[in-house]
Amino acid sequence: QVHLVESGGGLVQAGGSLSLSCAASGPTFSFAAMGWFRQAPGKEREFVAAIGWSGSPKYYKGSVKGRFTISVDNAKNMVYLLMNSLKSEDAAVYYCAAGSPPGLRGLGHSYNYNYWGQGTQVTVSS
Repeated sequence: QVHLVESGGGLVQAGGSLSLSCAASGPTFSFAAMGWFRQAPGKEREFVAAIGWSGSPKYYKGSVKGRFTISVDNAKNMVYLLMNSLKSEDAAVYYCAAGSPPGLRGLGHSYNYNYWGQGTQVTVSS
């Protein structure tokens, strides 16, 4: 069973930066990609970014492209999300996920991910 644990969430001012980490344990050979999703109060969970376990491809939600950077260190079984120029609309619980989505477009759909972390809260103050 793959186990995912997120860390790095917290409170940041608008325009600031925050880096999230996700540690994977268990049979990491059982998935091909990892993603970050987020869910704000009263809203559905949405895709943020994803990356192949080898480091490519990378895929971003349009509104975070250029501000967020996803990276992976598969030697350490870690995936990261560096978030710059944070906005109030970025505030949410961020979830790490692992799975084997079919193709680039599949990276953006939560139903293609089998394993999920417990989430980490990101709060952006204006």
